Amino acid sequence: MLIDSHCHLEYEGLVENQSEILDRARETGVGAFLNISTKKAEWDQVLSTANSQSDVYASVGIHPHNADEHQDLLREELLEATRGRKVIGIGETGLDYYYDHSDRKVQQDLFRMHIDVAREVQLPVIIHTRDAEEDTLAILTDEMEKGSFPALIHCFTASDEFGRRVLELGLSISLSGIVTFKNAKDLQAFALTVPEERLLVETDSPFLAPVPHRGKSCEPGFVQDTARFLAELRGESFEELAQYTTQNFYRLFSKAAS
Repeated sequence: MLIDSHCHLEYEGLVENQSEILDRARETGVGAFLNISTKKAEWDQVLSTANSQSDVYASVGIHPHNADEHQDLLREELLEATRGRKVIGIGETGLDYYYDHSDRKVQQDLFRMHIDVAREVQLPVIIHTRDAEEDTLAILTDEMEKGSFPALIHCFTASDEFGRRVLELGLSISLSGIVTFKNAKDLQAFALTVPEERLLVETDSPFLAPVPHRGKSCEPGFVQDTARFLAELRGESFEELAQYTTQNFYRLFSKAAS
């Protein structure tokens, strides 16, 4: 069994045929899905899908792209949203200085709010970071000193040094279809160094379809292509990688296991 630890089932490209897409993924051996929210307006949607599907879970959070629209979000609102039975993670949140769709200070403040709530409820923070390694690492280090919290870097594409530092802080790392791309040699080299107990796999669908599906809308079922590529890259069997990445998911997202 595999788990798609990060997908956007309410996004265009998936939501129109959500039931069929989930069934196709199940037929390939995907046993669970984490449906990620990126703004408050999506929280009810992702939770409704999770409540209607026994193998779908939900996250609640604000993507850095949408930070400016949520400057008035109250900590209590995010905290209350985590109480949902199928809500197992907080995010995605973090920093994106590549597009700079939102003010950087607003991004940072919301990122810290997510971490503060995660520390209280002990749900993992699902972190997006792009062109913001220094500030992401500074915030993570500072917040860890206030008290530990579970977290992972989703769709990891950062530098080896950043990866090493977040692993030292106790975070997990999730790899997407990007690792299968021909021009992802540095990422492939880093993937060899991630301890098996810290590795997860994802699609980030409907984005970033792995080889051999590049150019298509990505589906959760394509996580098997990423997993097979990674297993061959790391010199492991597909079954081994599927087993430990699934175990890692339930260890990190412990609310799902319970």
